[in-house]
Amino acid sequence: YKLSVSPEMDIMEYCRKEWRGNTPAAKRMRKGYEAVAQKFASIRRIRGDNYCAFRATLFQALSQATQLPRWLQSEDFTMLPENLLSRYDWIEQWQLRQKPGKRMGEIRDEIKEYLILLRQKWKNISEIKGPLEKQEACDKLFKNEEEEYSLYEALKFLMLNTAIELYNADKSGKRVPVFSWLLFARDSSSNPCQLMQNHLNHIGHSGGLEQVEMFLLAYALQYTIQVYRLYKHSTDEFITLYPNDREEDWPVVTLITEDDRHYNIPVRMCQETML
Repeated sequence: YKLSVSPEMDIMEYCRKEWRGNTPAAKRMRKGYEAVAQKFASIRRIRGDNYCAFRATLFQALSQATQLPRWLQSEDFTMLPENLLSRYDWIEQWQLRQKPGKRMGEIRDEIKEYLILLRQKWKNISEIKGPLEKQEACDKLFKNEEEEYSLYEALKFLMLNTAIELYNADKSGKRVPVFSWLLFARDSSSNPCQLMQNHLNHIGHSGGLEQVEMFLLAYALQYTIQVYRLYKHSTDEFITLYPNDREEDWPVVTLITEDDRHYNIPVRMCQETML
């Protein structure tokens, strides 16, 4: 049994354990961790299994949630699979986790279940007032493998929906964020169908999220994802925001990465930072 989100550890203690040598890379990492430690006291390691970007982002979003996001409140939310499958039959090729080859009806019903679960968990956790109790509820959720992976399946479907919206908006001449052009400029994802077949279907199996897909995740959740990219310390990419043109009313979650592949989370903001 593997922990999805490990217990807290002092950030600098963690850094000293992981980066002992005197190579340029180790020195840069230590400098990066020192900078993060100005703002946060602790780190929690995220289990690395190609879902870590989802896991880190969702854990942070839920552990600071105080209300249900607007998009989760909409009545149409759970009708998404039905609405999309009625318009795009290629979504039948959606790969459910460990259940390849499902038929259209089963895919529709199963994804609907995942979306209902996401709304229910988000609502329950956001209603918990005490920070300690909220943290316990998040820890408990991320120890339930069946539920946890169902939530990632819901996130993937929301990313597909967002990609379809952006693609259609661009085709009809509306303004779209720059990352949307980059997303569909790739040979492997020139349209939403290819994005699903070549990227979304593989997340969690043979690969994690690429950088351009971090933007898509941020847009799907309507959250700004702030990432300390430690190997970029002392460059202007050290702290990267997805999206970089921040939406004013979107909440912010913070992650840490050493290589843009695996993500951990900083916790416990230092007092002076909070003031």
